[in-house]
Amino acid sequence: MLYPSTDDLLKKVDSRYTLVVMVSKRSRQLVDGVDPLVNTKSIKPVTIAVEEIAAGEVTYFRPEEAMDEAIEEAKEV
Repeated sequence: MLYPSTDDLLKKVDSRYTLVVMVSKRSRQLVDGVDPLVNTKSIKPVTIAVEEIAAGEVTYFRPEEAMDEAIEEAKEV
């Protein structure tokens, strides 16, 4: 069995597509020279990215959600 499992990772995001994008973007950052956020024995960027997401070190946000919240706050003022 792989660690972390796909089920464990999917609990940290809203969809499997979000997970794929997160791993992809973080892997690219690691390839470009950004330091890992977790201690790991792996040298593979995808594995490191997955471990970072599992540890909660890498998160995401949806810009449209932030925009919706800002609009709601502006309406209240």
